[in-house]
Amino acid sequence: MSVNVSEREYDNYGKCIFLDNGSAELGITVDVGPRIIYFSLKEHNNIMFEDHGRRFTEKVQGMDDWVNYGGHRLWCAPEVNPETYSPDNAPVAYTVNGNTVTLAPKATPFGKAFSLEVTMDEEKPVVTVCHKIRNVSDKPAKYAAWSITGLRSGGVCKIPVSTRKTGYLGNRTLALWDYTDINDPRFSLSNTEIRLRQDIYKKNAFKIGLNVEDGFVCYAVSGQIFVKSVPAYRDIDYPDFSCNFETYTNSLFLECENIGEYREYARDEEAVLTEKWFLIDNTDENEPELSDVKAELDRIGFLNGTANNIE
Repeated sequence: MSVNVSEREYDNYGKCIFLDNGSAELGITVDVGPRIIYFSLKEHNNIMFEDHGRRFTEKVQGMDDWVNYGGHRLWCAPEVNPETYSPDNAPVAYTVNGNTVTLAPKATPFGKAFSLEVTMDEEKPVVTVCHKIRNVSDKPAKYAAWSITGLRSGGVCKIPVSTRKTGYLGNRTLALWDYTDINDPRFSLSNTEIRLRQDIYKKNAFKIGLNVEDGFVCYAVSGQIFVKSVPAYRDIDYPDFSCNFETYTNSLFLECENIGEYREYARDEEAVLTEKWFLIDNTDENEPELSDVKAELDRIGFLNGTANNIE
């Protein structure tokens, strides 16, 4: 089946673009954002966090409030207010070319032009998202592309930990924030994986960063397993003590976050960060085993020539 692309009003997000290939459906806001606000297997519920009540906002001096809205977004790292929280509350220009939607919001006041290119596979529940941040200021700027996927409450995230043999050298990076409680009951760490559970009754936030070298992470919720590819961990600079992946949770949602290279970009140069998504049916609501997820990814060729080679 080919991909059907249509416009429709969705909830209280206004006009959205929806892509449907018969096995999965994805929706993107274009009256604000953009946000990838909807993603699910057919006949399943949305796995994305939807902030219907606009509960998660941030004050920005001299500007309108930044609004989370929910779903997946592109940010600029390192995190700093006001630049990172530059409001994106205006309509978004977009084009459709076959099974690809390209979205280009207005450039920020800080000389950054963001864009998203979203491509849905013609048959499988697989989506490729290419993020770009172009320096449109009149001088070089140092930053990194940062892709953040906000997922609905009630799930569990599984993250493979590096087991690479490095002899006398370290093989695992772990970054902690000042509000991160390492004794938090939502969090556990073993020699092979990190497990982070979203809990609507835990009001405090929790965040960690690490080096993901297996090419993927996953989050199980609503009878589905969401798989997000993580670009190869390379010998380059990353923000936050050189982590290429971060995860954050509070009482509303859980985020899976990829971070690209942190360096100086010349005028008109752009940072590019590309990732793939995959949905696995988990109707029985079993907690995923990373080995089983990896086997399914190998079966469909999800990581071949993609996650481990993505810029």
